[in-house]
Amino acid sequence: MSEDHIEIASEEDDLFEHYRIVADKGQGLIRLDKYLSLHVANASRTKIQNGIDAEAVKVNGLVTKASYKVKPLDVITLSLPEPPRDTEIIPENIPLDIIYEDEVLLIVNKPTGMVVHPAFGNWSGTLINALVYHFQQLPTGRNGEGRPGLVHRIDKDTSGLLVIAKTEFAMTFLAKQFSDHTIERTYNALIWGEPKEQSGTITGNVGRSAKDRRVMDVFPDGSQGKHAITHYKTIQSFHYVTLVQCNLETGRTHQIRAHMKHIGHPIFNDTTYGGDKILRGPSNGSYKAMVTNLFDLLPGQALHAKSLGFVHPATRQWMQFDTELPKNFQAILEKWEIYTNNQ
Repeated sequence: MSEDHIEIASEEDDLFEHYRIVADKGQGLIRLDKYLSLHVANASRTKIQNGIDAEAVKVNGLVTKASYKVKPLDVITLSLPEPPRDTEIIPENIPLDIIYEDEVLLIVNKPTGMVVHPAFGNWSGTLINALVYHFQQLPTGRNGEGRPGLVHRIDKDTSGLLVIAKTEFAMTFLAKQFSDHTIERTYNALIWGEPKEQSGTITGNVGRSAKDRRVMDVFPDGSQGKHAITHYKTIQSFHYVTLVQCNLETGRTHQIRAHMKHIGHPIFNDTTYGGDKILRGPSNGSYKAMVTNLFDLLPGQALHAKSLGFVHPATRQWMQFDTELPKNFQAILEKWEIYTNNQ
């Protein structure tokens, strides 16, 4: 029996698997691509070759070629998009706001209220349903849930930019950048209160709450969850609320929302993390009426994935994309500015 030791860690947030394989002591010389095709379940030679070409495969910490001969006790690490199961995705003619497209990828500006991929309770009307209607033969998605072309995601009630892969290689190449945390992601968020410092860094593991699996908690001691870092800086203060820019160093589920609540500044109108209540200012009179109207104006939390930067899989050039805040988000900021100026 082979003594190869294989560890698999599924990254929920980045939609790909990490593998760490230690070759058997008695392993005979064999090409790396062939070795991996024998040891990685549901991974075709093409997918493995794409991983090697994208430098997502390392032997003893070094990038190598498919022709490398695996030796006893070699430590091989790789990151690959998870293979699909038999999950039917119904194509739906849903308009897409595509701000860029070429042969290997596209950039989509997702509206608030659209779920990114089909899941329990949301089997239709998702971004993926729209993508499979408008594009044929997108690369396969995460194991267990059909997610063709998807490399990352944002919450249903968060708007903004997503990069979609149109080829297997592009998916693997982009997935590696997410794994290496070299993707640049900038969000704008309207938060309750004013942070003590104009800029700062929030570090604290993010993991699911034991009380409510739909909510993410922050574990500063690292006892649970996954390592998470959010950098923020103030853009504009409105006394009771503040517009901040957040840059993700990691990409955990609800990371910004959980981190902001953790430091005492939940995102405005975030129903999951307590931002849909008046947390600063008077709780009655005209102020209460204004805030209530602003809640009604915004369909979700005031969080927008504003910019996205990465190395293009084909050209190897840095690509940078930016989008305006949604109109209702802008309208809320204008009303807060008017209120602040009149005080």
